[in-house]
Amino acid sequence: MKQTETELNAAIAALPERDWLYENKPGVTVKPSEVVRGGLVVEGGGMKGVYTAGVMDVLAEERIFFSDNYGVSAGACNLVSHCAGQKGRACRVFSNYLEYKDYCSLHSLVTTGDLFGKEMVYDRIPNRLDPFDYESYRAYPGNVYAVVTNLLTGKAEYKKIKDLRRDMDALRASASLPLVSNIVYVDGLPYLDGGCSDSIPVIRSLRDGNKKTVVIMTKEVGYVRKPSSNVGLIRAKYHRYPGLVRDMARRHVMYNKTVKFIEEHEKKGHIFVIRPQEKSNVGRIEKDQRKLRLLYEEGYEEARRVMPQLKEYLGLC
Repeated sequence: MKQTETELNAAIAALPERDWLYENKPGVTVKPSEVVRGGLVVEGGGMKGVYTAGVMDVLAEERIFFSDNYGVSAGACNLVSHCAGQKGRACRVFSNYLEYKDYCSLHSLVTTGDLFGKEMVYDRIPNRLDPFDYESYRAYPGNVYAVVTNLLTGKAEYKKIKDLRRDMDALRASASLPLVSNIVYVDGLPYLDGGCSDSIPVIRSLRDGNKKTVVIMTKEVGYVRKPSSNVGLIRAKYHRYPGLVRDMARRHVMYNKTVKFIEEHEKKGHIFVIRPQEKSNVGRIEKDQRKLRLLYEEGYEEARRVMPQLKEYLGLC
């Protein structure tokens, strides 16, 4: 629901203080005893991923982590901060640099080919502005996978992210949207955003043998993806990669089919889902820090609300 300026400001003023959103601290290294045998599947969604950041900060407070983690696009970026034990960092990365023209802007797209600036997002922020705890992340006692789309095959690949200094390009590829990002080469092969081929990798988690799978979605209950209006542009720009064109032309079909699968198995108790209950007014590319903060809070509060059921599902009661 669209809010007026007065309503936005009033909503922000009413929020509780979250100290962890204002200060970078070293990661709290995750212990093996805090890791649940199961899968955590994290959808992308651009700046809507700040909802996921709120959910994950509650998981961090409860010290609930997973043996297998699958992130797509912004979801993969959320995962690495979560698994490094850096509560609050993902939200800060989404919202603290909106005024920087080399963070996310038309200027960055025109001058570099990337809407989200490569040097800013994958170097200056993690290495200087809001330092990423590489060592705490590397010590994580589980697996983290970034979903990417191989342009030569049009198929999803699941890149293990173990050492982020070494694997940063795979993470960047997962979050490189077609038309507004340069192709990212990993080991000599061309990749783009994992959401093109596997937007919600729940099937991958199940095939990996996870009997418990938690899915964090950024699209609200009842959302149905429509055919992309950019297929013509995709076909023109990526004509050398027919697999990608095919993926994008049928993405809405595959996405809706996956959501139906998730909802059916959620009802049976096989999968646990955390997702927005209503449509937010945050766009995939959002410049209003207030809206991002409110969506973070929505994710945080939703995770708190369902925490008793989640613990029961995971056998942690």
